[in-house]
Amino acid sequence: MGGTMSPYEDPRLLRIPVNGIEVNVAVSGTGPALLMLHGFPHTWRLWSAVIGPLSEHHRVIAPDLRGLGDSTRAADGYDAENLARDAEELLAALDVDHAAVAGIDAGAAPAFLLALRRPDLVRRLVLMEAVLGRLPGAEDFLSGGAPWWFGFHQVPDLAERVLAGHEAEYVDWFLTAGTCGRGIPAGVRDAFVAAYTGTESLRCAFEHYRAMPETARQIQAATAAGRLTAPVLAIGAQPVGPALYHQLRRVADDVTGRTIADCGHIIPLDRPEALLAALADFLD
Repeated sequence: MGGTMSPYEDPRLLRIPVNGIEVNVAVSGTGPALLMLHGFPHTWRLWSAVIGPLSEHHRVIAPDLRGLGDSTRAADGYDAENLARDAEELLAALDVDHAAVAGIDAGAAPAFLLALRRPDLVRRLVLMEAVLGRLPGAEDFLSGGAPWWFGFHQVPDLAERVLAGHEAEYVDWFLTAGTCGRGIPAGVRDAFVAAYTGTESLRCAFEHYRAMPETARQIQAATAAGRLTAPVLAIGAQPVGPALYHQLRRVADDVTGRTIADCGHIIPLDRPEALLAALADFLD
């Protein structure tokens, strides 16, 4: 797919020190803050089709997660609690004392833990296309086992060595599958490929998967200690569907579920108009 001209200004790119690293973050617009956390294999540009419209009514804050994009290639700290601390310190550095938070894929767990730990900071929460650790509710989605790449990515030192020199083909597989074969704009695709090229870039990406067992323990402990009180919107597509909603129903006081039809995993690029409509209904 080719790109199209946008009537919106490009976001400002800032580099902000937080929690022992430097985070690359795109910021656009004024109004109530909206923090948006991407997943794999993405950068902040995952949100490029929705940042402009959202920035008309919100101050959109879209960082590259730890180790990804142009953020620091950190040696460690990829568990969800630490990623939530990255996000918390980023908001503090930008003088934000309350925000809506959205997370998709690998960005969902830190968004969830941030909202659970800081109900004073997170006023509304949007989670998309993810499974939260081992919380009950996702049994149907996981009936055939976790997606194949979870295990591949978790083996130390393996995937980054095997994939070196073939990063573009690997990233393209996820981008094609994540849009039901439709693909994404060429410029965004090229940015994703560049961000995940090189053994060190791949290592950092896979550290997010290697931290999943610890993240699952953190989610289990946090939900045993208290419930999520912020209103939460769970958005599903293909392949996760309503699994995340079913998990959240058990641990959240106020949860709304929505499934976007004919939409792949990469919701913000595959069906941006549908996502904008869902966010407008929930945030406003």
